[in-house]
Amino acid sequence: MWERLQRFKALDAAARGLFLRASALLPLISVGLVVRGFGATRAALQRFLPSQNQATAQPVHPDNGEVSRTARMVRAAAHFSPRRFTCLEKSLALWWLLGRQGIASTVRIGTRKKEGNFEAHAWVECGGVAFDEQEEPRQRYAPFEEVFPVPSSQIPSSHTNLL
Repeated sequence: MWERLQRFKALDAAARGLFLRASALLPLISVGLVVRGFGATRAALQRFLPSQNQATAQPVHPDNGEVSRTARMVRAAAHFSPRRFTCLEKSLALWWLLGRQGIASTVRIGTRKKEGNFEAHAWVECGGVAFDEQEEPRQRYAPFEEVFPVPSSQIPSSHTNLL
């Protein structure tokens, strides 16, 4: 325990802040996904992003120091939590924390069938490049074209019976 505290204290102030935000955010996202579902959780997170939307945020390369530090702190927060978080929960947290920093990113979800079993994976990318992934997920999973569909309030009323 003492060693963990020493490592935390050795982080710069920005990294400590990211770690603490990620530590609080991950359980909130987890509960939101269970209670409200993906769409409502994503919409709730998006409401707390800066007024500029993700489309006008600054695109960056995944090797950018801010992106790397944010991804590292989300990983650390998930690792030191008593609960195991899914890739979707971690991806939503990373996407949101990057958005709060004005960094454009997208959560992607892909699927595959491996040895007869259906598998899904979520990751964060910018400009088609995956953040914080050891292998390129697009080579292992077939990504959905659009992860964040248009909210139902923006769909013409003639199409709402399809929802």
